[in-house]
Amino acid sequence: MFVLSILLLIAAIVAFFIGRARAEGGWKLGAALSAVAGLLAGVFACVHVVTAYEVGVPVTFGKIGKPLTSGIHFKSPFTDVTAFSTRPVDLNLYDKDVVEVRSSQGGVLYADVTIKWAVVPAKSVELYRLAGSEEAVQERLVLPDSREIIRNVFAQHTSEEGYASAREQISAEIAALVKERLAPRGIDVTAVNLRNVKPSEKLQEQIDKKIQQEQDTQRATEAARTAKAEAERKRIEAEGIARANKIIDRSLSDKVLYNQCLEAFKEASRANPVYAVPCGTGADGTPVIVDGTKN
Repeated sequence: MFVLSILLLIAAIVAFFIGRARAEGGWKLGAALSAVAGLLAGVFACVHVVTAYEVGVPVTFGKIGKPLTSGIHFKSPFTDVTAFSTRPVDLNLYDKDVVEVRSSQGGVLYADVTIKWAVVPAKSVELYRLAGSEEAVQERLVLPDSREIIRNVFAQHTSEEGYASAREQISAEIAALVKERLAPRGIDVTAVNLRNVKPSEKLQEQIDKKIQQEQDTQRATEAARTAKAEAERKRIEAEGIARANKIIDRSLSDKVLYNQCLEAFKEASRANPVYAVPCGTGADGTPVIVDGTKN
């Protein structure tokens, strides 16, 4: 803008002298318009507007000035202002930028992470010295430090913890370490979201094999438990039958058998004409009942 102002003023001077030499009003009018435009361009070159949610770092001939907050500021036309956004910026690590990590067991996993960060206005000058621009801050500071911390945290956990049981804990550990690392540099990390963790193909095969082995073990254990229970049931049943036989054996005396013989004779005589040989007169000592209807 300042260079344009100079060019317009030079054009105004040239047009003025040409119009004066030729005594033509058109050249003089052009010279006046060029002079006004040059002055306006010069004024704009000395004014800089810092928008809301930004902070500006002025640099004049290599010398860094104090940070410029949002609003209108007057500066030297030779001063360049580098703007940094104070709003949270998303650093998305997924797809081609996904973080490849290794667990404490050596398994390879892929972590999708989103890191929200913002520039601390009071630290904008230090960040300018470290990086030079907002894009460079992310590429040179936030990105490499975050990747390093993510890998280090996953390396302290097993594969199963990484993709399943301890994801919230891992996310919290990453967030705490990233904030601790970047805060002294003037970068405020507002959130770290561990969105997804995917095992590599080789690790997934190992996981599937382990699950299959666990299922086989569970089935074998259940079959052994069922067989043991069935054997115990049969043992108890056999012991019960044996005890019952012993009780019966002890209770079957001659008098009991004789009494059962008489009861059987009474039942038979009610329904059929029979005659009876006195109980216990058979060859083997058992009662004999004869049907009288038969010859």
